[in-house]
Amino acid sequence: MKLLFQFGIIAIFTFIGEILNYIIPLPIPASIYGLVLLFAALCMKIIKLEQVENAADFFLAIMPIMFVPPTVNLMTVWPVLKNNLLGLLIACIISTIIVMGLTGRIAQALINYQDKKEEKFAGSVNEQTISEEVHDYE
Repeated sequence: MKLLFQFGIIAIFTFIGEILNYIIPLPIPASIYGLVLLFAALCMKIIKLEQVENAADFFLAIMPIMFVPPTVNLMTVWPVLKNNLLGLLIACIISTIIVMGLTGRIAQALINYQDKKEEKFAGSVNEQTISEEVHDYE
């Protein structure tokens, strides 16, 4: 029953995403609207992680199976792909390099931000401790 409830919560956000996709004329898939809304609800503690965790883990476990039908469908359009194979290969390589580079830069920026934040916190703690020790000696 708990798993069914969790699937229901995810389905509600998916349905709201479908409604938003119908109302808002942007080229954004309905699933993205639903994911963003669910993420926002989790961040704002409207929905607790425990309320959707098991169902989300299940969806992550079966995700590779969801890629089988589109991959098999590529065989039906092989003549079209064969004519454009070099362009597709170049686009895949370039987009992979860009994604890897951006991901690395963002990860470095987040690590540097966290390090600066920790240094600032450690510095303020050390200054406070030193001033307390100096005060104790006086």
